[in-house]
Amino acid sequence: MAADNLDFAYAHCEALLKEGDPDRYWATLFAPADKRRHLFALYAFSFEIARVRDSISEALVGEMRLQWWRDALQGEARGEVRANPVAAALDDTLVAFRLPRQALVNLIDARIFDLYEDPMPSLNDLEGYCGETSSSLFRLASIILAGGADPGQADAAGHAGVAYAVTGLLRAFPWHARRQQLYIPIDLLNRHGVVRDDIVTGRGGPGLRYALGDLRAVARRHLAQVRTLSPAIPQAALPAFRPLALVEPYLRAMEAPDYEPFQTVVEVPAWRRVWALWRGVF
Repeated sequence: MAADNLDFAYAHCEALLKEGDPDRYWATLFAPADKRRHLFALYAFSFEIARVRDSISEALVGEMRLQWWRDALQGEARGEVRANPVAAALDDTLVAFRLPRQALVNLIDARIFDLYEDPMPSLNDLEGYCGETSSSLFRLASIILAGGADPGQADAAGHAGVAYAVTGLLRAFPWHARRQQLYIPIDLLNRHGVVRDDIVTGRGGPGLRYALGDLRAVARRHLAQVRTLSPAIPQAALPAFRPLALVEPYLRAMEAPDYEPFQTVVEVPAWRRVWALWRGVF
């Protein structure tokens, strides 16, 4: 692809992320300038896959869109890839840093869960889902920042992805409940006497609050593991973990006295988020 077309593709990824996922966008601005556009491409791809459910009315259509991305990653849709700016920028990044394509195929496969209304069976299943959809991004971003070399610390990326994704799922609880999606694990709900109908009908009750509190504790436990492992993370790879600076502020916002799981849109003022990312402390 011509250089000017690639520049357009990367600029499109940056604009897409700035509009759709400002937390990742702002975090990326603290990465070295020569790596930013490649991180934008990686995160824009994830954003595109994550929003497939929002743009379809039937699961089969979503499966077809995800299959297109699989084909793009596996080299079976070359002409169409060049016409899609996110796919073009991602492909250029994959080649430049010799990133493993299978990790992104696995991300796509995990996102099939989003297309349906099946409940998340267990905490182990949820952690596996977060590993494929979020931990892989921390891992691949670390490789990009290390110039294509393997910086190690896959365990840190694994825990980081679970902490970040669980926090995001907790923030999205009101939206998921309205469309009858259940990411809160059934085994965790059962522990507090909550059934699926309590969620999709908006009843909840004290048991739900306890279950959500347990899930916040899960996010914090994984975040603590990253802190323990952080001294061994190479300096070059550290910017990949900067989004974790937002985990604790969001979790604290969910513990405010006026927090209502089905109604509260959990937000942190933009200036506080940028300040937290600037400090980079997780």
